Amino acid sequence: MYNTQIATKNQINILLQEVKTLRSAVIGWVGKDSEGAYNPRFIKKILKVSTEKPMYSFKNKINFLQILKS
Repeated sequence: MYNTQIATKNQINILLQEVKTLRSAVIGWVGKDSEGAYNPRFIKKILKVSTEKPMYSFKNKINFLQILKS
């Protein structure tokens, strides 16, 4: 009886792991952006720019709009 319980628990654990894997796959498939994957060059460029010093600084919305218009 004891061996049967261990075997059943092992099978349940295996099934739970499979369900987690399938759930992850389905969420990744359904949750994919309609435009597709991002371009790797775009990602590299954005990551590089994010580490650089900002070119402009603004303190309020009026100043921000002035910078955008220039």
